[in-house]
Amino acid sequence: MAWKVCLSGMVALSVAMGIGRFAFTPLLPMMLHEGSLNLQMGGWLATANYLGYFVGAMLCALHRSKRGVPLLRIGLVATILLTLGMGVLHQELAWLLMRFLSGAASAYVFVYTAGWCLQQLTQLHRPELGGVIFCGPGLGIALTGLLTGPMISAGWLAAGGWIAFGVISLALTALVWKTFSFDAGHGAAQASTSTSDTQQAETPQQRREVLVQVVAYGIAGFGYIITATFLPVIARQALPGSAWPDFFWPIFGFSVALGAFGATRLSVQADQRLLLTGAYLMQAAGVALSIVYPNAVGFALSCLLLGLPFTAITLFGMREARRLRKEHASSLMALMTAAYGIGQIAGPPLATALVHASGSFTPSLCVAAVTLLVGAALYYRLTLTHRLHPRQA
Repeated sequence: MAWKVCLSGMVALSVAMGIGRFAFTPLLPMMLHEGSLNLQMGGWLATANYLGYFVGAMLCALHRSKRGVPLLRIGLVATILLTLGMGVLHQELAWLLMRFLSGAASAYVFVYTAGWCLQQLTQLHRPELGGVIFCGPGLGIALTGLLTGPMISAGWLAAGGWIAFGVISLALTALVWKTFSFDAGHGAAQASTSTSDTQQAETPQQRREVLVQVVAYGIAGFGYIITATFLPVIARQALPGSAWPDFFWPIFGFSVALGAFGATRLSVQADQRLLLTGAYLMQAAGVALSIVYPNAVGFALSCLLLGLPFTAITLFGMREARRLRKEHASSLMALMTAAYGIGQIAGPPLATALVHASGSFTPSLCVAAVTLLVGAALYYRLTLTHRLHPRQA
């Protein structure tokens, strides 16, 4: 049963995150090449998606619905329809609206899938399997990357790619639809509600740690998003005529999945803040590599270092939310996700503005690398100022 829970969560996140959110990245060069949009509009579409993700996460934090599973299912259906819509409608205003709604839907699916699955795994005494859930975005990213290359070779238009990914999302959702039980999700919510009266008030020190964790987690959203949004475009500019750019996005996706699965091998008793420090440093090194070595080897290593900690950061962050708020963690998970969304919103406009000013992505990548170093410093400082007793860990 534990494996069924985490595999279903993995598939749900591959649809909502890997396809619903990040299919745009490998399809963006196709849309630019065929002239359906320019780079500035591409940046705004990315921002609309990240703004929707932020709004969806904030609604999750404020709403605190007891019926998370129905909302999860609605989010998956919305992801399918909006992905198909990107291929059917061809108006920039409609695209902006659909990318916004797709971001909101992915936030709902992420928050309620993570909450439901982690709660079930805790009840089944298998919390170490939580990392399997977060392999989903990476596998979805790899799938879109691997399929986009043959689409380009076959002369497909981007609209065909969007429709194909919508159909794939429908098939994957059908596989796991029955696994998410209304009763299971409702029961978890009821358990949280029944103990709300007994939750102890947080101390000022605990509130400070929550605040720092929310800020530090949000930094990760800004740190990775410029590379994750524009990687295929950056690679094609640096390596014109090369076949390598078709492989960088799948490398990133497989690295994401591998890193999430590898995180399951790390002890849940370890200080997750120290793991987060290492993950941020690894991503900073990945971004820096794409600046220092703008060649095939450099981009491949950059994708590897950026991808390995990508969803591992999410797993460690959600574990921290559960440590800080116990069974009442859903609202903190949503707040951290919203902070992550703010970081994502800021990235694409900054990148496009700096590209227009300098003619290169290098300045924006430098800002991203420095930001990740700041996030690593915040988490490491917490390990010194808010030490954990063995029982807390």
